[in-house]
Amino acid sequence: MTSLRDLPLGRIQFFLTPPYPCSYLTERQARSLVAAPTEAIDGAVYSELINMGFRRSGYHTYRPHCDACKACVPVRIPVDEFVPNRSQRRTWERNRHLTTDILELGFHDEHYDLYRRYQVSRHAGGGMDQDDREQYSQFLLQSSVDSFLAEFRADGELRMVSLVDRVRQGLSAVYTFFDPAQPQAGYGVYNVLWQIGLCRELELPYLYLGYWIAETRKMSYKTNYRPLHGLVNGAWQPLETS
Repeated sequence: MTSLRDLPLGRIQFFLTPPYPCSYLTERQARSLVAAPTEAIDGAVYSELINMGFRRSGYHTYRPHCDACKACVPVRIPVDEFVPNRSQRRTWERNRHLTTDILELGFHDEHYDLYRRYQVSRHAGGGMDQDDREQYSQFLLQSSVDSFLAEFRADGELRMVSLVDRVRQGLSAVYTFFDPAQPQAGYGVYNVLWQIGLCRELELPYLYLGYWIAETRKMSYKTNYRPLHGLVNGAWQPLETS
């Protein structure tokens, strides 16, 4: 596996942030290792970084680097080994009527309106429910790598939007938001299954799902996709979850 020393360090430097309140585990402090400068992180470099547990938010590329905590585990699905369970198969059939379009990154009022409704319903009080157009654009529409938007519609009505990165060895599910008025539709599950299918179509071996934290219910859904690989002690390996 590539190490930090193998990357073009003449261009990339790494900075450790000061401690800040953890977004997932209350009463804990978090730190991040940040890659910079942003203009040097192109698709080739990011393909290496994501394989080493980094993620991005807009132009910000980082990975957790906490002093006394290793709860954040980068995870990915080996798509050729994945077999959907019965519940996932039902969700796929329930949403097969959705039509999908791939779009270049760009601001759409309809997307932003859906994003606001999703945040207010699912993450009220978390800060992102107050995002204005500029904050939304910085979070979702700024990228120096190969990124695209996938929008999903039912009878012409927008139901879901997903931001996806393509890296050398797979796809990365950056962020997805959907119609909160239909919680039983299983849009989030359908979206992951759709991205797995797209990986297979593009002959890419992995779908990266970001970080999994065993103690956080918000992230428990990721262990429903099996087998699941985690980056543990510097190596990708099957993740044993109960």
